Amino acid sequence: MESSKNDRFGLASVPALKPYLKAAEDCGIDCYSLLKLAGIDAEILQDNNKHFSNSAMEKLIRLLIIESGDPCFGLHAAKYVEPSSYSVLGYIAMNCSTLRKIQAKIPIFEKIVGDMGQTSITDDNGYIYQSWLCTFSDPQAKRHEVEHVLGSWHTYGRHYLGINCSHSIWFAHSPPQDECLLNEYKEIFGCEVCFNKPLSCIVFKEEVLDEILPQANEQLLQTLLEHATQAMAIIDKYQPVSVQVKNILILILRQRTPSSETIARQLGMSNRTLQRKLKEEGLSYKEVLNELRLELALHYLEHTELTVETIADELGYMEIRSFHRGFKLWTGRTPGSYR
Repeated sequence: MESSKNDRFGLASVPALKPYLKAAEDCGIDCYSLLKLAGIDAEILQDNNKHFSNSAMEKLIRLLIIESGDPCFGLHAAKYVEPSSYSVLGYIAMNCSTLRKIQAKIPIFEKIVGDMGQTSITDDNGYIYQSWLCTFSDPQAKRHEVEHVLGSWHTYGRHYLGINCSHSIWFAHSPPQDECLLNEYKEIFGCEVCFNKPLSCIVFKEEVLDEILPQANEQLLQTLLEHATQAMAIIDKYQPVSVQVKNILILILRQRTPSSETIARQLGMSNRTLQRKLKEEGLSYKEVLNELRLELALHYLEHTELTVETIADELGYMEIRSFHRGFKLWTGRTPGSYR
């Protein structure tokens, strides 16, 4: 099954599935028969750029849980995570200079990995909460997917970023029925693990967010961001033109304020066609640009600790006062007072 414009439940990527399949193979499970039952064409596993229905992903995870008999199957599958498990986002993270900058990119590009859930970053009293809200409806599949995602984040950070800074792990769901499994959670995460919390998240001390990651490469990062934007465009090819315009703008806003002609060329259409399609949506190019700038500004102000000056730079403003003027026009408040 490949991506469809009629899929109401979103998409999942092939790389996001592979840690589950590797864990299943180690359990001696016949994955191909379960893939068929879930409605996933095994041939797409050969192409890491492919996506399939999110509902099929949920069904397969449920089947794997039953077949494995492992009450922590999702958590155990997290040990198979590698950079490619997050598609290009995994490599973007490896080339960001700080954890703070990684966190700023995740909500923007995580759709490439899939629509299984959404990441949010909040802070309180010196602690950062990187949470994940799963979209699955099946309670069992949801529990395993949440544990898999948080376990994957922890494993990825330790093995590929060289950081082991989790202060504690929170899960919104209840603890396992078998109390003996609690020690297994602590061994995997290496920190306090709490259940029945308000949200599922990794908790960091705020001070670690700006520690320099030695493997960062700014030049390679820009190339990866360009690739990510192209991947988003492919995923969103059935989305409104305004969404496609935003995906291109996300990449190049920081470098310059692009003209509508530049965006039209990247979309493979004339500027007149672009303007017509936007008009059909009741929008103009300038409105789309300003809407994106506001969305990103609110994201950075609410979910990151980036300075106002840095945010203005990320949004492509030559002068910070232009950002202040635009933000106040849109919200009636200055960026500082909003934060």
